[in-house]
Amino acid sequence: MKKLRAGRTGGILVLGLGLLPLLLQPDPGASGQAVKPSSKDKCPVCGMFVSGFPDFLAQVVFKDGFRAYFDGPKDMFRYFFEPGKYHPNRRQADIASVYVTDYYSLETIDGFAAFFVVGSDVSGPMGAELAPVAAEREAQTFLKDHHGTSILRFKDVTLELVNGLD
Repeated sequence: MKKLRAGRTGGILVLGLGLLPLLLQPDPGASGQAVKPSSKDKCPVCGMFVSGFPDFLAQVVFKDGFRAYFDGPKDMFRYFFEPGKYHPNRRQADIASVYVTDYYSLETIDGFAAFFVVGSDVSGPMGAELAPVAAEREAQTFLKDHHGTSILRFKDVTLELVNGLD
């Protein structure tokens, strides 16, 4: 009887140790990486369900892991400048990362490193939009091909500019 119990316990221990690497995998959301929204996630700025707009999806991730999803960079910037307006007790200083969808590759890219084309003929779900691209060369191409007016880095975008897009 003791052998059977010891064998069982040993088997459970081996099984548990075998699952340990899976349990220790980091949660992408906890590390601040981009995570796809669920069908229930809404843009806190305009109230639209965001999963239906993967080509324009943006997100803000806070240091505590909280994230907000947006149907486009325009609403993401509105939120970025005034997070407490949409989620009380949220502050810009607590934002860890920002992600946007690259216009050409449709891949999620670091919003802080992206180039944003303003004034183009490309519209997003909420009308006029800032078009994010990963590389400056692509931004120049987009500007020319889509009649944009300027290329900005994240730090150069202002709330006044974003509000003026409407």
